[in-house]
Amino acid sequence: ASTQAPIPLKGGLSRLLGLAPDQLHVEAPDVGGGFGSKIMVFYAEEIVVPYAALQLGRPVKWIEDRWEYFVAANQERRQVHDAEVAFDAEGTILGVRTRLLHDGGAYTPYGSDVVQNTATHVLGQYRIPAFEISGEVIFTNKVPVSPYRGAGRPQAVFVMERLIGAMARRLGRDPNEIRRRNLIPGDAFPYETGLHIKAPVTYDSGNYLEAFDKALELAEVEAFRAEQATAREAGRYLGLGVGPYIEATAPARNEACGARLDEGGRLVLAMGLASQGQGHETVFAQIAADVLGCAFGDVAVRTGNTGAEDAGIGTFGSRGLVMGGNAVALAAREVRDQLVSFAADLFEATPADVEIVDGWASVAGSPQRRLRIATLVALAGGAADVTADPGDDPAALETARRRAANREATTFEAHAQADLPAMTFASGVHAAVVEVDPGTGGVRILRYVLVHDCGRIVNPTIVEGQVLGGLAQGIGGALLERLAFDPDGQPQTTSFMDFRLPTVDDIPDVRLAHFETPSTLNPLGVKGTGEAGVIPVSAVIAEAIEDALAPFDVRVDSMPLFPDEIVALIERAGQAAAA
Repeated sequence: ASTQAPIPLKGGLSRLLGLAPDQLHVEAPDVGGGFGSKIMVFYAEEIVVPYAALQLGRPVKWIEDRWEYFVAANQERRQVHDAEVAFDAEGTILGVRTRLLHDGGAYTPYGSDVVQNTATHVLGQYRIPAFEISGEVIFTNKVPVSPYRGAGRPQAVFVMERLIGAMARRLGRDPNEIRRRNLIPGDAFPYETGLHIKAPVTYDSGNYLEAFDKALELAEVEAFRAEQATAREAGRYLGLGVGPYIEATAPARNEACGARLDEGGRLVLAMGLASQGQGHETVFAQIAADVLGCAFGDVAVRTGNTGAEDAGIGTFGSRGLVMGGNAVALAAREVRDQLVSFAADLFEATPADVEIVDGWASVAGSPQRRLRIATLVALAGGAADVTADPGDDPAALETARRRAANREATTFEAHAQADLPAMTFASGVHAAVVEVDPGTGGVRILRYVLVHDCGRIVNPTIVEGQVLGGLAQGIGGALLERLAFDPDGQPQTTSFMDFRLPTVDDIPDVRLAHFETPSTLNPLGVKGTGEAGVIPVSAVIAEAIEDALAPFDVRVDSMPLFPDEIVALIERAGQAAAA
């Protein structure tokens, strides 16, 4: 199945089809992006296809075309907010209130999860002593809502940053001055927000002020203001937008991993987490190799397969590394402890004196007394004549053979489950410089800055890919993508001719910087990063467009924003000024 949640899918099918769990097997192959729409359990075909296969006694395949996917796949983004902010003459925020309407579609498979995400994220990185959010989830005749990359967070940041812009206009100040004044300081962590959304909302770690200043430095704000003034004299309209954000990561706080050393000494990891291109196989192998003390290439990772592992929930909410990675570390640690105990007995040493480095077990202070992990596995399995691995110490091997001969055969395997106390909170700051053509409404992003903190970084290349991929989706959501319906509710965007995805032509040069404030909530110190790139993009581009069109006194209060709508905003502003 093309699913983000093979284990919950298996559990549901077991109940609906009247089959025992061991009669079912769900596999999520390399299916490409999920982004939330594929965590939905169930789409109708996920039930009908196995049912039909059972009835017919033969394989059944479901193939969905693009039109069908456009009209039937879950969607998410539509919220309308009526928001207000209270502040003093210095720009200190005293309180925020927002009332919302949320388009929930025809059913609520995820209840109010997206709205709860919005509520969690409105406060963002700011100290806000009073906050109220209320509203309604509206049933409509559209397809249901399930979390889509960002999942209520972009709406929250858009609301807060538009309020910041309104404050700046009222006070006659730069919005970045107001932001800096209200950011949570570094010595306030862990920071209790006072919110309780399913559980208390407490930010575990961060360095918001330093990241904010870094983003402004990379955006070269002072130089840009000079460039902006010169451009306006030449009839070009440039604008700058900035947006801090938080990202609550790793909901549903448990995930499992099985680990075992195979006959060749490889560590084999089995996980139910499905991967849609996040690099699970790479990162989990890195973590396990580091914990066990073996080479990266000596770890095999099996994911998205209920036959390999039947405990876990799924890949969503930027939880793969936090939950899955810590489960991997726990399982690999247990296997390592078993291996160390076995090696200590063979070496006639204490476990504390046994080291495992680069795939070799040795005795501290006597590195020449060493055996490869594969050799230890063979000895533990009771092989009558263990062949020496090149590099094995002959004397150590001979001693080990004698001692192993008097032991029962054993294997090295473990099953671990990460059950962490609370969500982690990643954070960051985006900034964009755009050019707007007031005649056509065209928007061109000239430069983009992205500063991100996802705790301890395991693989910088994968983190970069995650945040840049999210940025591309954010640009699509800000300027290009909208599910449109006619007055009778008929969908008008049913192909990529009507629904324009961002391409390389739409992606600007990006200046990317990483911060690391390790989480205090898990042993690896990691936070999620899957949705960070998309969260503040609409808010940042909205502010940049408004800044570019400041001579026209334009106000931006919705996204996505298409060229004809920008022209209409300019015309309305002109009519209002004339009146």
